[in-house]
Amino acid sequence: MSSQNWLLLTYKVPPEPAKKRIALWRKLKGMGAVYLQNGVCLLPKSDDHARRLKIIEHDIQEMFGDAVLLETVALDQAQEDKVVARFKADRDEEYVEFLDKCKDFEAEIAKETAANHFTYAELEENDVDLKKLQTWLEKIRKLDFYGAALAAEAQRRLQACEALLDRYAKQVFEAQDENR
Repeated sequence: MSSQNWLLLTYKVPPEPAKKRIALWRKLKGMGAVYLQNGVCLLPKSDDHARRLKIIEHDIQEMFGDAVLLETVALDQAQEDKVVARFKADRDEEYVEFLDKCKDFEAEIAKETAANHFTYAELEENDVDLKKLQTWLEKIRKLDFYGAALAAEAQRRLQACEALLDRYAKQVFEAQDENR
């Protein structure tokens, strides 16, 4: 068995101020950490994660909390599979939310098309929305350490949104007087 090495952070921080505790949680989740329970989280071992967790350990100490950072492996393949499944499930939750936003984007283009609302202002607004989708998917991908099930569907859906905006842009250009 070639085992996956993880970095395990256990910590305890004072309940107040809640703002600092929440910021810590958000920072760890933003790195892609999986919580095994309150104050116990894992990340795949990498130099970047080790460096960032050492900084977080320092932040915890400044909050008058305690932290222990360890390198660990699963006891057996079944335990490793459980942990990897948790990482994949967390990413799939994000992909589901992303796919919902793609659906909203598609509905917005459909609404504007049905209303024959082919303006540069609307095109620009939809272009900004597409860029947000592209950036968001890239952020999710960076945290998808083990290839979550919905990754490919999210990529296909983003490409469909890009193609949809291209078609809408052509309709906008055709509808403008200066292009006739």
